[in-house]
Amino acid sequence: MAYEVSKSEEEWREELGDEKYEVLRQAGTERAWTGELLDEDRAGFYTCAGCGNELFQSGTKFDSHCGWPSFYDSVRPDAVELIEDTSLGMVRTEVRCARCGGHLGHVFPDGFGTPTGNRYCMNSLSLNFTPEAE
Repeated sequence: MAYEVSKSEEEWREELGDEKYEVLRQAGTERAWTGELLDEDRAGFYTCAGCGNELFQSGTKFDSHCGWPSFYDSVRPDAVELIEDTSLGMVRTEVRCARCGGHLGHVFPDGFGTPTGNRYCMNSLSLNFTPEAE
């Protein structure tokens, strides 16, 4: 797929640094309970750490007790791309930024009690947070 933001792997690595590059460009996963945005509870927006695409609104974030920031819906349907992932011998749904193709995490249909029933389980390293102006 052709993305709006496209860079060479060398450009991505230089711009993102090692940890973010591993997650966003190589579909890595940060360790559970280590992400700096896990306990973020201020009002604001979560954007792609690779390209700045607006992905999630704080009002859709919930504590799923899984160790990663969780949201029940993206800010708009075309903000993310959903792709079948069978990499670990099971079927999961990978979530990528629709603007740059960066790996964000996975979405699971176990967000019980949420309006959508979904749990977008995201890596803090793949996101930036911008608080609303006070």
